[in-house]
Amino acid sequence: MREFKNLIVLGPLIYALHHFEEHILFNFREWRLAYFPDNNPLPTEEVLVRLIALLLIFVFVHLIKNNRGSAHIVLFFLMTTQVVNAFFHIFYSVYFYDFSPGAITAAILYLPINFLIIKAAYHEGYLRGYIELFLLFVGGVITFALFELIGPEVIAFSVLLTPLYYVLINRAESASNN
Repeated sequence: MREFKNLIVLGPLIYALHHFEEHILFNFREWRLAYFPDNNPLPTEEVLVRLIALLLIFVFVHLIKNNRGSAHIVLFFLMTTQVVNAFFHIFYSVYFYDFSPGAITAAILYLPINFLIIKAAYHEGYLRGYIELFLLFVGGVITFALFELIGPEVIAFSVLLTPLYYVLINRAESASNN
């Protein structure tokens, strides 16, 4: 269970558990509206289904292609939806001195499992340095911030850019191997 391809399958499961904490156990939307503008008209269940479906598609693409491009897309998606999201919950719980629903699963599931996924990505050669990880993280931060500022349109834009990134990273990979 230490392989990248096995660990990434946990992504949708832990996202579902995170959503359960946010919206079944607690009321994240109410908490969020107390501190941030309401820019997301989609019901939380729709966001859950969209993000899990996209993550599963990216996981399946990686299981078929099994290359750095497909791994980077999965890592970018996990950075955006889980790692940066975890920092959001934890930071704003402390900043506002008010528990952010989602902070428990963010700290207990998102960060440790994504650490294992990133460690496996390094071990298997999908990540070749801290610069790549940093760039994926920065991309995740920018995407998450834009989602929070603009709304769900950012998801569609990000998904439309993934084939371009996939082609570019695999061309760079081919060029470096020649």
